[in-house]
Formats: sequence, structure tokens, C-alpha cells
Amino acid sequence: MSARRAAAIWCVLAVAALAVFVASLAIGSVPVTLAQALHALLPATPTPSTTQNANDMASEIVRTLRMPRALGGFACGALLALAGALLQVLLRNPLAEPYVLGVSGGAAAFALVAMIAGAAWWVVQTSACAGAFVSILLVLGLARRELWRGEPQDSSPRLLLTGAVTAAGWGALITLLLTLAPEASLRGMLFWLTGDLNGAGMPWPALIALALVLAFGVSAAPRLNVLLRGDAAAQALGVPVLRLRVGVYLAASLAAAAAVTTGGTIGFVGLVVPHMLRLAFGNDQRMLVPAAALAGGLAVMGADLVARTIAAPTQLPVGVVTALAGVPVFLWMLLKRRTP
Repeated sequence: MSARRAAAIWCVLAVAALAVFVASLAIGSVPVTLAQALHALLPATPTPSTTQNANDMASEIVRTLRMPRALGGFACGALLALAGALLQVLLRNPLAEPYVLGVSGGAAAFALVAMIAGAAWWVVQTSACAGAFVSILLVLGLARRELWRGEPQDSSPRLLLTGAVTAAGWGALITLLLTLAPEASLRGMLFWLTGDLNGAGMPWPALIALALVLAFGVSAAPRLNVLLRGDAAAQALGVPVLRLRVGVYLAASLAAAAAVTTGGTIGFVGLVVPHMLRLAFGNDQRMLVPAAALAGGLAVMGADLVARTIAAPTQLPVGVVTALAGVPVFLWMLLKRRTP
């Protein structure tokens, strides 16, 4: 793909993401004008006394509630889409997605234990982060021979099976915890399991993780194009397959862990967004990796905007909106795609 076309795709996605971000600041149960939303992003300036109170309230809503939530939604979506794009290359499986290696299961199990114990929200997030990394280390230990295999053969299926079995084990534990949980905690637990950005008050760790994973993905994109041909072909062309495979696994796992810690288990984004971009624009990883980050962030920000406004003041789980919107769009694109 030409650099000009890739830049055009990135610009369109960036402008769309910026528009949804501004809309997320202005739209909600409390009306905030576009001017007040933009004013809240600027340093404090003197205003006439007649409008001071309104501007102060709007600024407080935007800065403490809506902006952290919008940034958290963008970071979660971008991380999930990046993780999905990387794992689909690593496993060479079109059904690979961020949660396939059990990261979300470990995070969910630890988070649910904290919820049952009545812990504060920051403790729940910390527990989710710890559970995600426990799962990463578990799969890394079980599949170390597959990731570090020296033979030029495809070990992706066994790595995928290791992650799937680990995820199944976490799933059984999650079911047990839901069965034993008090009824008063079930609603919050189910919201978290389907994706909930209510607790995304500190999006900065997710944004830092996004910057790190995106930097790795952009720098590794040319080698990822070669890796798509298979381990043996990539090794023959001088690609350090072992180091690249481990780097991709760790980057995708870090992305999934940061996303789950921030917004719960928001499903479908990591599977659908890379596929939609691939069907529309091709499979050049140099274009796909940055585009996946922008499109994933755009998708989750938009879904969260719908989730908190369509039935206001009731808020829907954002993961439900991503699935309900993503399934028909994805199926339509598959049906419209011309078969050779």
C-alpha cells in the first residue's frame, strides 16, 4: 500500500475519532454546549459573573466525568484492536482475539474476588491487573517451548490451544464465583464482565500502555508482514522469528491486560475491527496497526456514547453495544466481499 493512501486512511479515522471525542464531552444527561465542552479543555480564563456558575459546572462535568471516560474508552478500544491485530498475525488465525489466551479470564476472576470482598473500585482494578498478568505468566510458562521453539515450523496451533484451555479454566472459576456471590454484588459483577467504563476515572495507565504497544507494533510492522508467510519463510528471509513471536505475544498481552483493567471485558472489538480494516483496505501491517488503534478507539468511544445516552439515565454495558453494532456490520462486509 502506498504511503499516501495509508496516511489518508489514518487521517479519516483520526478526524472521526476526534469528532466522537468532542461529542462524548458535550452529550449526556446534563446538557453541555459545544462551546462549554471546548472551554473546559482550555486553561481557566476569567469569565463574566453571569456565566461563571454555568461554566464551572460544565467544566467540572467534562473534566472529572466525561473526559476521563472518553479517554478510557478510546484507550480500551485501541488496545483491544491492536491486541487482536497482533494476535491474528502471531497465531495466523482469523478468529484470534485479545481474550483467546486467557488474559481476560484471569483479570475477571481476580476482579470478581475483589468485588465479592466489597473492595474499593481501585482495588478491583488493581486485582484485575494482577489477574491478567498471572494469566500471561501462566500461558507463557506452559507454552514456553512453543514460543521459544527453534525449529522452523508453525507452533501457533499449540500456543492457541494452550491459551484456550487456560481461558476455559478461568471461565469455570468465574462461573463458580458468580454462583457464590451475594445478590447485591451480581449487577456490578455482570456489568464488569460485559464491559463497563464507569470506573475509568484514571485512563492514563491505559494510554501509556497504548503508546508502548503502538510503538512496538509500528516498528515491527514490516517484519509482521513477512511473518504472515510462516515461520520458516520468515526465518529464511532473516527475520528474528523467536524474538519477534515473544515480543508480539507480550505486547498483545499487555494491551489486553491494560484494556481489561480499565474497562472490563469489552468483547468483539479486537476480533471485528482488524477484520473490517483488512477487508476494506488490505492486510499490510504497516497500515493496519495504526489504523486498528484509531478505529478501535473510535468504536468503543462511540459505543460508550450510545450506551450512556440511548436509555438515559440508565446506562447499558458498553460491551453489549459493541456486539450489537459489530455483528451486523461485520456480516454485511463479509457478504459484500467479492469471492475469487
